[in-house]
Amino acid sequence: MKSKVFPIVSCALIAVFLLSGWVQQPQTEAASTPGTITVNGEAEVRVIPDEVVLTLGVETSNKNLDTARRENDRIVAAVFAVTKKYAIPAERVQTDYIGIEPRYEDRYTERAFIGYFVNKTIVITLRDLSQFERFYSDVLGAGVNYVHGVQFRTTALRANRDKARELALQAAREKATAMAAALGQEVGQPILIQETQNDWASGYGAWWGGRWGGGMTQNVIQNASGGWLPEDGSLAPGQISVKATVTVQFEMKSK
Repeated sequence: MKSKVFPIVSCALIAVFLLSGWVQQPQTEAASTPGTITVNGEAEVRVIPDEVVLTLGVETSNKNLDTARRENDRIVAAVFAVTKKYAIPAERVQTDYIGIEPRYEDRYTERAFIGYFVNKTIVITLRDLSQFERFYSDVLGAGVNYVHGVQFRTTALRANRDKARELALQAAREKATAMAAALGQEVGQPILIQETQNDWASGYGAWWGGRWGGGMTQNVIQNASGGWLPEDGSLAPGQISVKATVTVQFEMKSK
């Protein structure tokens, strides 16, 4: 019986040693894998705007639908006449929204009909910013009673986005190099690149559904006083901020 036990024990010990060597092998390979460093890079490019987009609204109301609609059409036609006066091409003048809504006033004993409300939204792109103040004044004088938004933009947005992205990538490499050097390491090739943000902002106020007048126009032209627009041509569009943020993972290696 004893002569049969010893070979079994020996085989078991050999199996244990082989299994131990097999388990340790992946740890040796993992230790030889180079380290990595992941950083974010941010950049901002400031650009002078070369166009302004005005989103304007015309609302009319009357208990007679045809009367409300004709009055709305009259005001919209007057706005179109202003755009022709300033030689704005037809493709830069769009009717964006048309709506007709009957409205009622709820009372305790009855539901009183107020009238039909006709709404139209007009989007106008003006390329000559030197005409902005006079043009804005004229369209409001034509009967526009809602200013949904005034947005200063650049026609070179794509080129400036590319520039901001390139600067963000440079910033990421510089940051990774500095961090690796502090640990006695060097930065190798990039392994992963992700763009986490790419946006722009004009820095000017915009709103939706607000009637023009009062303090609202102050969001568009901050220095307005004694009226809704300055009379001395003091519009200063400023600059548009184009931003980009990237995440880059680099190899790390010993010096």
